[in-house]
Amino acid sequence: MEKSRRTRRRVLQTIALVGTWGFLAWRFLVPVQESRKKLLLEVKKSDIPSGGALVYRQSRVAVIRRDEEIYALSLVCTHLGCTVNVTPNNLVCPCHGSVFDRNGAVLKGPSDRPLARLEVQEKGDSLMVLG
Repeated sequence: MEKSRRTRRRVLQTIALVGTWGFLAWRFLVPVQESRKKLLLEVKKSDIPSGGALVYRQSRVAVIRRDEEIYALSLVCTHLGCTVNVTPNNLVCPCHGSVFDRNGAVLKGPSDRPLARLEVQEKGDSLMVLG
């Protein structure tokens, strides 16, 4: 009886050891696939005013055109996650007063990190904002 317990224990230990090493080998040898980004919104390029912005409060995104550059900023404040308001000159958090410039850089705290720039992809005459 004692011998069969040792044998069973030995088999279980071997299975656990092989499983652990197998998992670790798989984890480090198989490349991590890039996670798919979610489509936040789709906008026609012609709808974005020159030198202006389109604000999508529901999606918490601002699509901004400056000269020939078009980019999207997250309107989620990096301090505590409030939705930032877009004004003609900058972006202001109504909760604690953080102020960001039109590029998302912090002008006044308490936030110490810039607003996130979101990925923008062109698709014909439309832009897709991914986050």
